[in-house]
Amino acid sequence: MVDEAGLRIDASLYRFVADEVAPGTGIEPGHFWQSLSEILQELAPRNRALLERRDDLQRQIDAWNRERRGQAIDVDEQKLFLTEIGYLVPEGPDLEVRVDHVDDEIAKIPGSQLVVPVQIPRYALNAANARWGSLYDALYGTDVIPETNGAHRGDAYNPVRGERVISYVKEFLDDSVALDGARYSEVTGFSLSDSSGPRSMSASLKDGNVTGLEDASQFVGYREADGSLSSILLKHNRLHIEIQIDASHPVGKSDPASIKDVLLEAAVTTIQDFEDSVAAVDANDKVEVYRNWLGLMKGDLQATFDKAGTSVTRRMNPDKEFVSVTGQTLVLPGRSLMLVRNVGIHMFTDAVTTSDGAAIPEGILDAMVSVLAAVHDLKRTGTVDNSRTKGSIYIVKPKLHGPDEVAFTGELFSRVEDALGLPRNTVKIGIMDEERRTTVNLKECIRAAKDRVIFINTGFLDRTGDEIHTNMEAGPMLPKAEIKTAPWLAAYEDWNVDIGIETGLPGYAQIGKGMWAMPDEMAAMMASKIADPQAGANTAWVPSPTAATLHAIHYHKVSVFERQEQLKSRSRARLDEILTMPLLGVRKLSDEEIQAELDNNTQGILGYVVRWVGQGVGCSKVPDIDDTALMEDRATLRISSQHVANWLHHGVTNRDQVVETMNTMAAAVDRQNAGDPNYRNMAPDCLEFQAALALVFDGRQVANGYTEPVLHPKRSEAKRRK
Repeated sequence: MVDEAGLRIDASLYRFVADEVAPGTGIEPGHFWQSLSEILQELAPRNRALLERRDDLQRQIDAWNRERRGQAIDVDEQKLFLTEIGYLVPEGPDLEVRVDHVDDEIAKIPGSQLVVPVQIPRYALNAANARWGSLYDALYGTDVIPETNGAHRGDAYNPVRGERVISYVKEFLDDSVALDGARYSEVTGFSLSDSSGPRSMSASLKDGNVTGLEDASQFVGYREADGSLSSILLKHNRLHIEIQIDASHPVGKSDPASIKDVLLEAAVTTIQDFEDSVAAVDANDKVEVYRNWLGLMKGDLQATFDKAGTSVTRRMNPDKEFVSVTGQTLVLPGRSLMLVRNVGIHMFTDAVTTSDGAAIPEGILDAMVSVLAAVHDLKRTGTVDNSRTKGSIYIVKPKLHGPDEVAFTGELFSRVEDALGLPRNTVKIGIMDEERRTTVNLKECIRAAKDRVIFINTGFLDRTGDEIHTNMEAGPMLPKAEIKTAPWLAAYEDWNVDIGIETGLPGYAQIGKGMWAMPDEMAAMMASKIADPQAGANTAWVPSPTAATLHAIHYHKVSVFERQEQLKSRSRARLDEILTMPLLGVRKLSDEEIQAELDNNTQGILGYVVRWVGQGVGCSKVPDIDDTALMEDRATLRISSQHVANWLHHGVTNRDQVVETMNTMAAAVDRQNAGDPNYRNMAPDCLEFQAALALVFDGRQVANGYTEPVLHPKRSEAKRRK
């Protein structure tokens, strides 16, 4: 440990800031640590006071719900009570958010959003580079194209499947960038008008005719190679489509128009995550996370790995250059605009401690290091751009409870800006609407950050976990699948969009929707996730670059900003429905229903925890009880553990049944992981199994049902044992 400015700093973190982050920023390491110390002196006590306020409110809600257990809840009475205790705050006058220096990717371009563990360089780079995706590859490799009538996937290229992919893509082009009186399946070649003025695109057809675009303004650029047209750049619903042409390519030579691929502008934004998708429990882990974020901001992050027996090094993609229709150079971003998700205010770290050994709020450290690293982007010390406005750093803040905590975060960002010599409101905030107290006070949360807010979203996974924990004492909850269809959830999803539109976010900020959790079920995603732009969300989370490319199709099918205009005229979703608890009530479940729910919950808990604790994997594809791979992180773990804790508390199940089910499901999880050479089978006394039990049996007592108080100590112990 290094002693400086009244702090005790882990030596690896201290060296990292001094040797890697600070150089080039104009900030001396000593000034950095002195500023952090001063910020902690003022804000750390307030951070703890906000957490105590959470606990106090929960105690009052618990008592109120206990008194009414078994009775029908009067929503008006509930609202009065929540207002009296300060949980529900009065709603102020209308407001319109106006935030400066927001990049177009957030303010003006609807599209897919990736969330990725920045702890793993390869994944972080894959996400950053997912701004453009091959639609041919995304379709060929997924179940969007059925494997019927000879269209199977295999090791070698299947021309039958390839033809179906090409047919799908050309129909997409017909819908998005239509030709005048023709279809793309009829095209035999593309050409450009002469260069005497702004150029236009023409398409030669099988019947000998020539046509152009139905909307000529959609043609925005092109590329040439060796004197021949090599790509056509089109634009629809503010997103770009690149048709690549190469008659010598294996795909292009068999296509009448020589099209070798169609690229879509896909992951317009990416959240590089410090939080739920990583397992960062000590100073070494935090340095690893911070170092990768720094590499993304400087543009020098790289990852070398083995792929099919060949060593591959991945780096950040360069920008893409085209010639515009007027003959000028047209440069488009080659990478997703990156936001960074810090941890919530409930997290503490001993990577830095006060002089008496007390851990500090981890979110304060995250803010200081995140912003200092991003100064490299603002100053262009590296090789790539992130914020092209040169005026913004984007931090997504999770698990905030209500407007006071949003205001506190804004003040923290102001202090960081002052410490690092940045103009006020350089650091923008993404507010994750994933806790009940934020949901019911969303308008006032936005007001508290009106000069910084660039993002709100519905995080239905954590939001469900918080719904269960907040109303733990009211009674047993519905089975998980039924909670998803209960009135509160649909009202919550609509309320978020309604408030976002009311407060003027369109054109300044993202209104987002949550994750598609089944990365291998892309046909189902295509059928389901079009509901996100239809709901008025201009971004939504997807689990992979492939999913981002496919989800981009939805933003061509739906003009989000037109949809938001339409939604302005509807009535706001009802708070009464949001406050309607998803309780089982007088309904009695059969023994079979109870056991099936326990099997599902405990298998999911064990399947995730065994990798988090044993291997330090914060987010991965975890097989569910039916062997369907789900993209799991701590949010899904919070739901399952809180649900079992709720049923235990209300006698739907009992401790013996839960332990027996855990043992049975441990054997099932062992079988599912049999092919993993790093996996160790679980035993009742192993750390992973004990962590799963603690999540359930202690879940009612842990503040807000968060999982970190159990996971972090177990992971730290697992690391010590290695």
